[in-house]
Amino acid sequence: MFYPYGFGFGGHWLIYIGIPLVLGIWAQIRVSSAFSKWGRVRASSNITGAECAREILQAAQIDDVDVVETNNFLGDHYDPTQKKLHLSSNVYHTPSVAALGIAAHETGHAIQHAKAYAPLKARMAIVPVTMIASQALPFIIIGGFWFRITGLITLGIYCYLILAVFQLITLPVEFDASRRAKIILQQMGIIQPGSEVAGVNNVLNAAALTYVAAFIAALGNLLWLLSLRDRRN
Repeated sequence: MFYPYGFGFGGHWLIYIGIPLVLGIWAQIRVSSAFSKWGRVRASSNITGAECAREILQAAQIDDVDVVETNNFLGDHYDPTQKKLHLSSNVYHTPSVAALGIAAHETGHAIQHAKAYAPLKARMAIVPVTMIASQALPFIIIGGFWFRITGLITLGIYCYLILAVFQLITLPVEFDASRRAKIILQQMGIIQPGSEVAGVNNVLNAAALTYVAAFIAALGNLLWLLSLRDRRN
């Protein structure tokens, strides 16, 4: 049976959209919970996230990356185009286990960039087309669903295909950055074995779930649109 675009909320919607949505919410809760817990635990090294990032960059002999503060909560990221490492205020100024883990993770991206890590280069290469796809999707989906224009749904499929590929490439980039962070923090003595290592692992593993959830969500949207187009045909 064909459901008009915008009203196809059946079994396909539950599998392709509903379950990934719940997974994404659960992943965000895990991250917030881990950050809240370990953000209250002061690291024995007593250095802030900003100091941690700068020490790691110096040890890696990277002197062209600036560590700057951003006001966005958990908006930490590395910008390879400007070579800036953005740390949220709670990470930048705080000597907590969570802050050190996140700072080291983002610094891991700077190290990837310096070492020309292939998955990072691939992700950087498709960022422009990914941004175009993301910006076009709301108009494409609204037009396709409300006006039942099959061509727009097909265009939406291509957009979600681009997003799914981007999120897939993101996975090894993020996993590798966390792997580097866990090793470097211990090698440099910034965190100590025991509860501090466990705390960093908890925060970074929770963050990794959000990237998995993002990929599953993009893939789910792609499959849902494909199922709608097939039923339309």
